[in-house]
Amino acid sequence: MRALPGLLAARAPTPRLLLLLQCLLATARPSSADGSALDLPFTSLPLREEMMANNFSSESHNISLTEHSSMPVEKNITLERPSNVNLTCQFTTSGDLNAVNVTWKKDSEQLENNYLVSATGSTLYTQYRFTIINSKQMGSYSCFFREEKEQRGTFNFKVPELHGKNKPLISYVGDSTVLTCKCQNCFPLNWTWYSTNGSIKVPVGVQMNKYVINETYANETKLKITQLLEEDGGSYWCHALFQLGESEEHIELVVLSYLVPLKPFLAIVAEVVLLVATILLCEKYTQKKKKHSDEGKEFEQIEQLKSDDSNGIENNVPRHRKNESLGQ
Repeated sequence: MRALPGLLAARAPTPRLLLLLQCLLATARPSSADGSALDLPFTSLPLREEMMANNFSSESHNISLTEHSSMPVEKNITLERPSNVNLTCQFTTSGDLNAVNVTWKKDSEQLENNYLVSATGSTLYTQYRFTIINSKQMGSYSCFFREEKEQRGTFNFKVPELHGKNKPLISYVGDSTVLTCKCQNCFPLNWTWYSTNGSIKVPVGVQMNKYVINETYANETKLKITQLLEEDGGSYWCHALFQLGESEEHIELVVLSYLVPLKPFLAIVAEVVLLVATILLCEKYTQKKKKHSDEGKEFEQIEQLKSDDSNGIENNVPRHRKNESLGQ
């Protein structure tokens, strides 16, 4: 942790000065017994890295904080290849700038005092410059300003993300399908496809006629799977290798039998058949019940007629006898 020492830390030697020192050392290096120069490399490793850094692209990013910031500020940065990086944090406060402690961390590890601190008015600036040349240097770089409370700004470095199909890809048994992975505005060094066997990722065997990998474009890869079987369904992963790390994307494949789409239709047909059968049974039962009712009424009518006829005969016999007696 460092307070503001005159508001400017000592600068590291410039590349030009380093190169001059190397040249002076090279002219003074010892020779072999035969007068020829020893077979030693002219350029040391740090100088090589410095010369390589001059050929890298530059990345500059900044974060602004105030004494009233309630939450840490984060910025995500995507890097595909080695780069010279310049990170700047600025902190505005109404208090004494000399009382503010400034530190930098890489993930949870505190960085050495090779960063700059300066001030203008009520704003404190800190700058960290470095070169990212491998995956170990990727991660989170944070600046800290400690006054009454601590304020933090974080730069998150990561390799490019891959883009596949967000929703499951659905196909049918016997068909062919193509899985596609893309990298927007980036060009991986290498592509690899994996399938998931339980919790284990297995490289897709391109030697089999079943799989065909197409990498016509450097930022895109396609996996064609022919003669699909139901067991071909599952998780597939496309993996991209970059100079500064690796990235992967997941695609879900669902392989259906042709009977599967018919199941809803068959269910509907079954419901319709059941409904029609129920209606017919109800209709038949109603007709049968009505027929029995009509037969009962007809029987009652016949019985009523018989009863009426019987009553008529009984009434006619006394009348007939009465007429006979009157005739006599």
